[in-house]
Amino acid sequence: MTKKQLLRATIFILLIAWMTVHLTYILRTNGPVKDRFVGFYAEKRDTIDAVLIGSSPVPACFATPKIYGDLGVTVYPLSSNMQRPVGTKYLVEESLKTQNPDLFIFEMRMWTAEDANLLGNMAHTREVTDNMKYSLNRINAINAMVDDKDERITYYFDIFKYHSNWKTLFMWSQFRTLFYKYPSDLKGHIIETDVGPADLPASVPEDVKEPLPAEQEAYLRDLLNYLKEKDLKALFIVSPYSAKEDEQKKLNYLADIIEEYGYDYLDMNRYIDEMDLDFQTDIRDYGTHTNIVGAEKITNWFENYLKEHYIDTGIALTQDHRGDRKYTSWDKAFDKWTGEAAEGKEKVQQNIESGTFYELVTDD
Repeated sequence: MTKKQLLRATIFILLIAWMTVHLTYILRTNGPVKDRFVGFYAEKRDTIDAVLIGSSPVPACFATPKIYGDLGVTVYPLSSNMQRPVGTKYLVEESLKTQNPDLFIFEMRMWTAEDANLLGNMAHTREVTDNMKYSLNRINAINAMVDDKDERITYYFDIFKYHSNWKTLFMWSQFRTLFYKYPSDLKGHIIETDVGPADLPASVPEDVKEPLPAEQEAYLRDLLNYLKEKDLKALFIVSPYSAKEDEQKKLNYLADIIEEYGYDYLDMNRYIDEMDLDFQTDIRDYGTHTNIVGAEKITNWFENYLKEHYIDTGIALTQDHRGDRKYTSWDKAFDKWTGEAAEGKEKVQQNIESGTFYELVTDD
């Protein structure tokens, strides 16, 4: 083979590889999780002050455009449904490729579940791995999250999984993800308007504890050591939900580990009265997620917490970006959120008055 032939062959192979990667980005299943990750990749370099990592309650519970509008601080959620804790470290690593956050915030309720119970639906893994750009870090995440080496090939090359989605090539909402970056209008936040009355979280004294599943404790200590090595600031939180007694005991145990490493832990279930959070009207689906009314209450309280513990003390999040032309998209997001949140709150009130409650989806 001549040098010219070798060069042509190399160019051809690189072109095929490029096309495969970017076709995969388009073909990946569309939805809020993909939109959230694509939106994160679209954010300008070094403009995110805090990355919020966790499961599905995160984007509904924390109104990130409002936090910016009130504090001038940019917070972006990297969340997926039933997010497995083992993937957390790799999401931090992914964030650091384009951002230099003052603070990482971790929502911890999933850490009380046994990892084996999260493997019944491959989406709990794929919503992390299949929403990361192709990279060595993505390979490491797959290796950590998929034990069966024979299965990993369809994760490494997820076009095998999504090859039947060819029709999405003709949908602008999907074709625009060719480079896996497209702005999120509400900065990853989701406005929910359903109502599903819920029980209050179990009342368990802080000194009553139950160990975490062994694998989750190992993942937690590995994450904490990683954060220490990288000298990263972190806050670990539990957003308000109908925690059962055994879950609350495990959260108490988890708190000790986090504080042992010198990091802050905030169980927001212990402050629902201060938030004026009403579990009969402010919860979307009978205990797990909040609607927009609950989200606004929680966000208001959380803003005060961030201000008192981080902004006013000078520890983190001290820059107010409002008025900076570099953050125009955040100004637009806040304006959009203000209008849509008002409409959402009206819809919530209508649902309450009419007795229209969230419908649980069953397998029947």
